[in-house]
Amino acid sequence: MTTTRGTAIVNLDIEGPTISRHLYGHFAEHLGACIYGGFYVGEDSEIPHEGGIRLDVVEALRALEIPNLRWPGGCFADEYHWKDGIGPKESRPRMVNTHWGDVEENNHFGTHEFLALCELLGAEPYISGNVGSGTVQEMSEWVEYLTRDGDSPMVRLRKANGRDEPWRVRFWGIGNETWGCGGNMRAEYYADLARQYATYCRDHGDNTLYRIASGASDNDLAWTETLMKQISCPGCEFTPKNFFQALSLHYYTMAGTWEAKGSATEFDTDTYYRTLAAARRIDRIITGHSTVMDLYDPLRTVGLVLDEWGTWWDVEPGTNPGFLFQQNTLRDALVAGVHFDIFHKHAGRLVMANIAQTVNVLQAMILTDGDRLVRTPTYHVFEMNKGHQDATSLPVHLKLAAGGSHALPDGKELDTLSVSASTKDGALLISLSNLDADAPAEVTLDLRGGSVGTPTARLLTADRPQVFNSPQDPDAVAPRPWDEGLRTDSDRPGLLTVTLPAHSFATVRAPIAG
Repeated sequence: MTTTRGTAIVNLDIEGPTISRHLYGHFAEHLGACIYGGFYVGEDSEIPHEGGIRLDVVEALRALEIPNLRWPGGCFADEYHWKDGIGPKESRPRMVNTHWGDVEENNHFGTHEFLALCELLGAEPYISGNVGSGTVQEMSEWVEYLTRDGDSPMVRLRKANGRDEPWRVRFWGIGNETWGCGGNMRAEYYADLARQYATYCRDHGDNTLYRIASGASDNDLAWTETLMKQISCPGCEFTPKNFFQALSLHYYTMAGTWEAKGSATEFDTDTYYRTLAAARRIDRIITGHSTVMDLYDPLRTVGLVLDEWGTWWDVEPGTNPGFLFQQNTLRDALVAGVHFDIFHKHAGRLVMANIAQTVNVLQAMILTDGDRLVRTPTYHVFEMNKGHQDATSLPVHLKLAAGGSHALPDGKELDTLSVSASTKDGALLISLSNLDADAPAEVTLDLRGGSVGTPTARLLTADRPQVFNSPQDPDAVAPRPWDEGLRTDSDRPGLLTVTLPAHSFATVRAPIAG
């Protein structure tokens, strides 16, 4: 077993783009127990709640300082008609969730409940509008209902439902996965619809909308180019037309095929490495879409939004296959750590990202079991990394002296070290991942262009990558102080050496002197 050794040069005096806090966004769809039983337990529940919203979930997420929450989908958004989810609960019509489990829903969690949840969380709402089965008028009236002040038909309806003041809702998705579950549209057809819908989603008062067009899946660069052609031309010097302000992108990490994604908890070392290689692929995918967008928008005024990302495994045995409930291991946490390093690298174009999903579905932050709540390993990566939100990214140059890669069966190499850094409020935060399944790593942090005070470190790891948290063992994977893994050099104050165990994630924080 060879210890990986390398040096990460961090230039404290060379500022990169700001890492938007919205890169740490979340996603809540009407899917399985994400909403009902997760966020929302109803007003008759014995579980502590406020207006039916589960308070232990709110408390756990507030500790992450989550910046935004996307709702109601996902695929569900394009069969959701918002007027069915307002007014007295006993009068709301029921509906069938045909996408996820073919179950009937009572619409008790609707627009007012979602906005109340966002207020409790201190998060901005991101609403995904219905283009697949809805109408331009329907989405236009939803915007008016939520954001208009004064007097109008939708304002009067909102006030009749108990809300006098408008909400501030900036983020609006113009459909979801319109290339698939959102309508199976061609790019050219959807591009025309995006311009039309965006035109009638109007700014009311000082609520300026940030309209997000439904973008590509994975590496479909042609879809991105088709949308960019609607607002600009190659090499144009003028500012792109203001129909929409961003494009979305979706990418899920899997080790297997779509039909056989593999187990969330039972996997071998080869599958572990395939997973991390798939996670690292997001770097190339973002680069590809950014390059296309640069051609049409060289000043980067249009944002890229990765509003669905995360691991996707086969559902846990014995659960409804339409509910997408999966366990969450240390492997999933390392996928998140790698993604965030890549997000920080692309902060000049990538303005928002939303993990799928927040509670009880896919790569969740939280799993609930009756009145019990479990924070997953992925939750802890978000918490350890929250200091990067709205921080200034710093360039990191990683130089390896030994190890640092793993040969994959297809002949490619997986880099097993990942690092990113930022500064905010007079402090330096560095995130490090050692993806090697078996070998430790020693990373020397060469801090240049400034000096720092006494550093502290935290570590997230376990005996095996397969370890997960459960109601019986909620802290099997939890962060702990790791100052014993830090070593300073008295002769060269700018050098810090961090020892990383195999399959681990760590953060190093230090005040910036002067």
